[in-house]
Amino acid sequence: MEQLSGAQLTIRLLENQGIDTIAGIPGGANLPLYDALQASTKIRHILTRHEQGAGFIAQGMARSTGKPAVCFATSGPGATNLITAMADAYLDSIPVIFITGQVPLSLIGTDAFQEVDIYGISIPITKHNYLIRSVDELHTVIPEAFRMASTGRPGPILIDIPKDVQNSITSYDPEEQYGFFDQLQAPSLPTVEKIELAADMINNSKRPVLYIGGGVIHAESGYLARELAEKNSIPTTMSLMGLGIMPHDHELYMGMLGMHASRGTNRAMKESDLIIAVGVRFDDRATGKIAEFCPNAKILHLDIDPCEIGKLKKTHLGLVGNVRYSLEMLIPHVAENDRSSWCIHVAKLQQENPIFCPNDRNFNKPYSIILEAAAIAGEDAIVTTDVGKHQMWTAQSYPLSRPRQFLTSGGLGTMGFGMPTAIGAALANRGKTVLCFTGDGSIMMNIQELATAVEEEANIKIILFDNSSLGLVRQQQSLFYNRHIFASEYKHRVDFCTIAKGFGLKTYSIDDHHSLKSVFEEAFSNKGPALIHIPIDIEEEVYPMVPPGAANTTMIGGELTHECA
Repeated sequence: MEQLSGAQLTIRLLENQGIDTIAGIPGGANLPLYDALQASTKIRHILTRHEQGAGFIAQGMARSTGKPAVCFATSGPGATNLITAMADAYLDSIPVIFITGQVPLSLIGTDAFQEVDIYGISIPITKHNYLIRSVDELHTVIPEAFRMASTGRPGPILIDIPKDVQNSITSYDPEEQYGFFDQLQAPSLPTVEKIELAADMINNSKRPVLYIGGGVIHAESGYLARELAEKNSIPTTMSLMGLGIMPHDHELYMGMLGMHASRGTNRAMKESDLIIAVGVRFDDRATGKIAEFCPNAKILHLDIDPCEIGKLKKTHLGLVGNVRYSLEMLIPHVAENDRSSWCIHVAKLQQENPIFCPNDRNFNKPYSIILEAAAIAGEDAIVTTDVGKHQMWTAQSYPLSRPRQFLTSGGLGTMGFGMPTAIGAALANRGKTVLCFTGDGSIMMNIQELATAVEEEANIKIILFDNSSLGLVRQQQSLFYNRHIFASEYKHRVDFCTIAKGFGLKTYSIDDHHSLKSVFEEAFSNKGPALIHIPIDIEEEVYPMVPPGAANTTMIGGELTHECA
């Protein structure tokens, strides 16, 4: 038996879980944890410049690998700086363990220096949370936190550890192997009767559409979703969180649905007689006006979370259970079907309603930039985005080929997400290039993490679309607020290359005198972080677009042009 402090025990249990990297910032209330961490030979620490950056670096690791990741913060402002990253992880079902220091138990409730009730604050935005009141609780709480974060519907967990608990002594028996849990516990499964009913719905439908989302990725079941689509010839669409499940060049691929989908995809959804929704939650950005979403279709919904079945859209049949096992049960009951007329019709809708013109390859056009970056980076690259026009342009056009290739903030839509998430993805995938598409508004929100990227030699390439504005805000003001352009344009143009050079990055700026291809080739061939600055016309908009609150079939902009015909 060893005698360990609570802080030492915490680090030992994290090591047992296979954690090898932790991002965070030390402070008075978590210094015992840091003192224990410095003695670890298995875990390296990433010193971020802001706790929100630490939360998103952890998300980059978790989103790109599917495994729980960990970040540290101190009490008070350190803990509250994690809130946005927590909420972001909660809405996108990302398994992150947030470990915060807290004032000693005797001071809780006294308004002590840097005291805040992070346990209470975080209840609505975590899957579960803990306030540790005894050092012996750590033996079970930490392994339980990892189990809860990664099983069922994944999600973030908060563990708040008072400083006196970190310093308290407890016994530790290495032979007990605290911290391990059975990842192979019996999965939840739908009944055989429901599986047979679901198969009948699919086999008897004439115009089905497979609608898949992030839950399919979390369940590592993308190959099964593709098998279902191919066996029954089902045109397939994805939520923003599901992009990459089906390769961009697959004959059944329709891209994403919703606010910035192609007109062809949203029309096909309207004409469908059956929506097979797998691992999705019918988010408003995907469905538009929910009462008018797929009005002629029955809804077959597969999800691990029973609360999602029928929550927003009437479900004709719900299969509650692990998506991977549900699909494994369902596919043998589904008949082979070529559905030639329906597939030809859907393909024609897509051809008649392209998102962008392949012939329009101007150096400063967003789609040209994205496609050129993809061609140079290769299929092995991981892609992150911030939130704004660049996010939608990337989602519309980047040739994604696999799950966990595209990391973006879906449910919360967090500006400042992309660059620290790219750092986390690069740290967890050392051999890969990570592209971060961002905007001038977004990058300013966590620009301090450029220092972290340089310090860690993270192989991230930041492609900065600079239109001197909050682009999507300005677009909505232009379209829906009588062009009352207010508080969405920047009066002072920032010299991002000079700022990035000050942090130590290699920088490139695209203008009329440079070749887009040659700049990308040079930037991508060099290891380590780089920033590529590209000016974008402020009037360059994201089309097509569904007006907020309207039906998906009422899209504006993006009509077929002569050049695309």
